[in-house]
Amino acid sequence: MKKSVTVSVNEEKLSAIEMYLEQKNTTLAAELDKYIDQLYLKTVPQNVRDFIDMMSAKKLARKPRNPAPAESEKQSEQ
Repeated sequence: MKKSVTVSVNEEKLSAIEMYLEQKNTTLAAELDKYIDQLYLKTVPQNVRDFIDMMSAKKLARKPRNPAPAESEKQSEQ
């Protein structure tokens, strides 16, 4: 699950950042995503990251898959 973070920035500074990032063919959101990933790697110990990865994989494996609509219709007809 993703969460949002709100940051207050001076309007003129934000405008300048967005203008120069556009010249580099990137966005503020993309740069912030990269920085968050770097901060996570720098701050969170490896064993904790491994545990989080393991739990995320486990959640994905447990997620039940819904049958395709056509398959559901075939089953209900029988």
